[in-house]
Amino acid sequence: MDSHTLELLGVDKIRALVSARAACSLGKAAARALEPLHDPGAVHAAQTITTEMTEAIVSGLQPPLGGLHDVRPLVRRAQVGAMLEAEELAEVAETLRAMGNLDAWLDRIGDRFPRLGGLRKDVGEFSGLSTAIEGCLDSRAKMLDSASRRLAALRLEIAQVEERIKETLRSMLRSPEIRRALRYPSFTMVGHHYVIPVAKEHRGEISGSVQRTSASSETVYIEPTAIAEKSAQLSYIRAREAKEIRRILRWLSAQVGQVGDAMLGTLEVMAEIDLIFAKARYSLDYRMTAVDLSTDGRLVLRKARHPLLEAILRRDPALPLDAPPAAASEPRSVDGEEAAAPAPPPNPAPADREIVPIDVHLGLRFRMLVITGPNTGGKTVALKTVGLLAIMSQMGLHVPTSQGSQLPIFDDVLADIGDEQSLEQSLSTFSSHVRRISDIIGKASERSLVLLDELGAGTDPAEGASLGRAILDELDSLGSLAMVTTHIGDLKTYALTNPRAENAAVEFDVESLQPKYHVHIGDVGQSNALKIARRLSLPEHLVARAERYLEEQQGSARPEWDLVARMRKDAEEARQAAIEAQAEAEQSRVALAQQLEALQRESRREEELVEARARLQPGDRVVVPKLGYDRPGRVVKIDPRKRTATVAIGHVTWNVAIDELIPQSTRTPEPTTPARGARGKTPRIEDFDDR
Repeated sequence: MDSHTLELLGVDKIRALVSARAACSLGKAAARALEPLHDPGAVHAAQTITTEMTEAIVSGLQPPLGGLHDVRPLVRRAQVGAMLEAEELAEVAETLRAMGNLDAWLDRIGDRFPRLGGLRKDVGEFSGLSTAIEGCLDSRAKMLDSASRRLAALRLEIAQVEERIKETLRSMLRSPEIRRALRYPSFTMVGHHYVIPVAKEHRGEISGSVQRTSASSETVYIEPTAIAEKSAQLSYIRAREAKEIRRILRWLSAQVGQVGDAMLGTLEVMAEIDLIFAKARYSLDYRMTAVDLSTDGRLVLRKARHPLLEAILRRDPALPLDAPPAAASEPRSVDGEEAAAPAPPPNPAPADREIVPIDVHLGLRFRMLVITGPNTGGKTVALKTVGLLAIMSQMGLHVPTSQGSQLPIFDDVLADIGDEQSLEQSLSTFSSHVRRISDIIGKASERSLVLLDELGAGTDPAEGASLGRAILDELDSLGSLAMVTTHIGDLKTYALTNPRAENAAVEFDVESLQPKYHVHIGDVGQSNALKIARRLSLPEHLVARAERYLEEQQGSARPEWDLVARMRKDAEEARQAAIEAQAEAEQSRVALAQQLEALQRESRREEELVEARARLQPGDRVVVPKLGYDRPGRVVKIDPRKRTATVAIGHVTWNVAIDELIPQSTRTPEPTTPARGARGKTPRIEDFDDR
């Protein structure tokens, strides 16, 4: 999709808002790489799985993403034979545990949320590797004595030698001559050396090697000659211990490398789950909905809100600290068309103003919308809202609209918005717009959405109007869906002569001189310059003279144009009412379909439960909710005639009606495959020797 448009509309900011809601770096990186999709099936799948995740979160079934790390660089190093450090292996182990938790979560929710559950087929099973690492490293990434028999023997030998050294030192400290030479009567360690603190003036009285001197030089730390031989022995054993630890680390790293491909594939699934989770959280935080994907080119947005403007008003700390999605030429609008809003503070705060949602549609009776109205009225943000929501939908995101909204899948969204004067290329604002529009016309097709801001501006009004009409004619011939804004009076009549185009106006309160931001399709926007001038106390005779000039310019055709505009406005109001009624009917239909599906699902569960109870045998595990026990029990005996069963829970047995039992289906281990890792098989360090 057109990169210039993505930048103009602030898609990177949307990515940042999604990224901030991911649980780990895997999802954050995936969110920052989000791109619009173009295949209808892929877009529908992405939307549907986001919907499933939102429903799972609302139902209290949030995915267990804690402990998940991006260990792909570590896995790749292990694959090429590099040795991972203990801390790195501990991070791998924590990620493996997180993978196992997510695997179980996907298995648990798969029946209710089939698209999420379907991700499980690509999740590997690495319990053997996880057990191997956790059997060698403790929670602080320290090597356990039990990691290997050789390590356990070496550490026992180290402990014995250290105890002999300590006993020798304790014996020395009992000597009055030696105690007199000490700064304090105890021994300590410098590095791996046992030392005693000797006063500087008594240095010559103690035989041994100086390991360190205090900062004041008043104390020297001496390793006595009496323990030198044992210290050398200890150093030798510790070197052997370090060698054994490296051997274990190399072995563990090799185990990681052996299942590296399966781990990398599973990490991609983990990244996708985290990304879907971030999308769902973003949707819930901003009260978004999934739009219907239209196949007939219909674009219907009901109560659409600009997501970046809403983030600014909410002071969302995840929003990048730069200018908001506003048009630089309109400096005061709450709709984001005016001056840069203050950068969001570190902590979110409630907004004191709310966004005025807009209703827009294209592709029903007309494919082109010409929006007119005064400056600061919200025209530019209307364009940005439609363009950004179309792109978000194709990124698999929900959008801030009401139920019943529809969006096509566009091959491209092409926009020319704002003041794009190019100093580097010595181009004026008008020249920059012309060059951009030329690029847009060269790319546009009937599956494109074109957004043009201030069409015909920046040059002589008469020539600008003529050029604007020619551009609109070209877009009409291409068949693109298009929205344009303009201040040029002649372009306001374009829609009255083209059945495939329609006017729209943004509402403005002349009394308060404040925009109201509503978009009224079928209206022709007025600049209200003369009314505003009178309101601001311009001398009345000047305003009256201006009104006479305006009447002369508009000529006698004005009443006929006004009549046509009123008729089209009335038709549009009827159409809006029909759209709203259709959306409400569709919402009711969806709700009924969901209820029916829930009833059918419950019926299937009851049938499965009856079948499972009929298959119960002694030894099967069951849960008895009536007894209030969470843990399962074991069937001891079944009486088919009385329809009862004897169930053992702990050391107590109960006689329970079979209809009150819930059989616990055990998960059958799957055969080992490259994609699922080495299921259930724990590697042994004794099988590895690289000495």
